[in-house]
Amino acid sequence: MVEVKNLVKEFDGFRALDGANMFVKKGAIYGLVGPNGAGKSTLLRHLTGIYRQNEGTVTIDGEPIYENPGIKAKFAFIPDDIFYFMQADTIEMKRFYQGIYPKFDEQMFERLKEYFPTIDPKKNIRSLSKGMQKQVAFWLAVCTRPELLILDEPVDGLDPVMRRQIWSIIMADVSEHETTVIVSSHNLRELEDVCDHVGIMHKGKIMIERSLSDLQGSVCKIQAAFQAEMPKLPEGFEVLHMSNTGRVYTLIVKGDPAEAKRQLEKMHPMLIDLLPLTLEEIFIYELGGVDYEVKDILF
Repeated sequence: MVEVKNLVKEFDGFRALDGANMFVKKGAIYGLVGPNGAGKSTLLRHLTGIYRQNEGTVTIDGEPIYENPGIKAKFAFIPDDIFYFMQADTIEMKRFYQGIYPKFDEQMFERLKEYFPTIDPKKNIRSLSKGMQKQVAFWLAVCTRPELLILDEPVDGLDPVMRRQIWSIIMADVSEHETTVIVSSHNLRELEDVCDHVGIMHKGKIMIERSLSDLQGSVCKIQAAFQAEMPKLPEGFEVLHMSNTGRVYTLIVKGDPAEAKRQLEKMHPMLIDLLPLTLEEIFIYELGGVDYEVKDILF
């Protein structure tokens, strides 16, 4: 559904995007992660047609996005810094959205009121807290019935109960209408619970783009305890990182997790435990491969 090819964007000689490539299939929940300054927000602003690229292509359903009202009517965007008209309340913003999005679902808008009980729809939105303003943004965005929902730090500033509620609404929409979701966030633990595909971005490029199951199946964490020191590892057993506390060794191992465990069991450990790497750990090790001498751990 969404395809980015060799995307380049420069600001006063600085390359914020340096040949970025990205592919998101329909119905996927795609998590975009990366350190500050990696180019995530710049990429999202190209996906929403806010920025015009210097080089490369950005398409949704095979059509370019920039200055394409027909394509823009298919998606909703919730940026990190939300804008509302100066004196607008939620009802007035709803009318504005209805004028832009032909598929705006007013019945759904009324139905979702119960999910946002603290929001007075007749109160000036700018007088609300940041978290409540973000709730209004979700309320309106979901009611546009978007084919694509693009989110930049979507639940930042929300309490844990509301975060869970927002994600449940999004997941229900994905399940019922096969909505595609692209979400940029620093909360990797939360992305791990909702995303099925992940793109790791660094210095204007997407270094890795895979399903979450593929990422977690290509490298693993194993804890093992031995009577004495760690025996000599089998030939071809690729350890990316190893640490120990007393007799308990923690190894980050490349390759099939089940096979790695079988190899270590041949060394007769006192105990052995196979632990999948979290998305946060994958992120740390992968960026370590770029900046801190832990090279190419997922290739």
